[in-house]
Amino acid sequence: MKNFSYLLGLFVVILAFVAYDLYDKNKQLERSVHASYTNDLSTATEKLTLLHRSVSQSLLFQDERALTTELDNIWRLSSELRKSVSNLPLQDEVQTQWMRYLGRIGNTAKMTADSGDFNNWQSTMEPVSANLNAFAEEWNVATVSFYENNGDFNKWSANKAMEIKDSPFLGASKQLKSYNETDFPLTASESDFEKKRDLEHLSDQPITKKQAIEQFKKYFPEISDAAITVTKSRDDAPYPFYHIQFIRGTRVGYADITEKGGHLLSFLMERPVAKSALSHEEILDTAKKFMKKVGYEDVVISETRENHEAWHLVFTRVYGEDNALVYPDSIQLKIAKDNAEILGISAMEYVQEEKIPQQAALPINWETFFADNVKVEEVKNIYTADNTFTLRKCYEVIARIDNNFQDTFRIVIDAETHRVVKNEKLK
Repeated sequence: MKNFSYLLGLFVVILAFVAYDLYDKNKQLERSVHASYTNDLSTATEKLTLLHRSVSQSLLFQDERALTTELDNIWRLSSELRKSVSNLPLQDEVQTQWMRYLGRIGNTAKMTADSGDFNNWQSTMEPVSANLNAFAEEWNVATVSFYENNGDFNKWSANKAMEIKDSPFLGASKQLKSYNETDFPLTASESDFEKKRDLEHLSDQPITKKQAIEQFKKYFPEISDAAITVTKSRDDAPYPFYHIQFIRGTRVGYADITEKGGHLLSFLMERPVAKSALSHEEILDTAKKFMKKVGYEDVVISETRENHEAWHLVFTRVYGEDNALVYPDSIQLKIAKDNAEILGISAMEYVQEEKIPQQAALPINWETFFADNVKVEEVKNIYTADNTFTLRKCYEVIARIDNNFQDTFRIVIDAETHRVVKNEKLK
């Protein structure tokens, strides 16, 4: 009995030592992981600053050698920043938006450097530079909460499981989502998936799978004989839609059509593009006819950009007696230069349709609002989101400083409060 008691006591002592050793090792591991998180967070903040600086510096050059050096820096910094972000305990939504945006910046820089086609770099990266500057401020605010945890590993690790609405990175996530959609439209099919939102407001009658195929063939008659596969959205999808995949020779792609009403949400097609090019007028005419064909007629062209293969057009909904542009209700269209074939469309935001708030529009005396040497070139009535992501009616003003440099700016001013919402230099 004494031997048994002795052995039992010895076992308890050994177990206590083992438990303490495991506890100590766990604490050491927590401290190591916490130190790694802190290091990656600091590195991400530093790399974000360097990436913004490099993107801004790239806008200085037309010289190919100087620009290529900056493009290499952008590609390297975006890759390094992706590595730091991937190691942080962020919500999946934030991390996905972050990684996707950085990937697009880096890939655009690498493809530009490899191809030697620098013509569109300025127009593509000017909004990216401005957005990176705004995002850096939001990121710095969000990361403060991490450092306020005072080394509490449990708070750090709990962040990943936290609801995004409760996360300090909510604002950063919204910004990244917006930048992914506006800065790099139609560069990958994933961009359509992340924009899918609840469409319960649609009151149209549901269509069948057969009718969805008929709609697809009506919208795209040139590939109506393609091999087609149709799948229905999952039961837990935010809204029901038909996902149509097709292949016809070198043409491969997909289209998403809502079950309610058969609205075209998105379309993407990959195919070789010839070097020949139609005129800009022919491209615009085809694009406008396509908008009418799919039933999106209350829109006007608000932006045009091009690369060596395609035109990227933005159609924006007009609203009210003054035909104000509702920028959040826009459609991105990608159309081939060689034969004006539709290569891509993203109409999710248009179909979603923002609820237009009631807001007074008070006139502004531009002569007293701006300095004496500022010339107002153009004024548009628009609806856009302010810094708090609230939809506001605004005046969009293109103004030029009458000096030796003729600097031109785009200023967005709240129509009710006359507060400047956005101010960006165009040239």
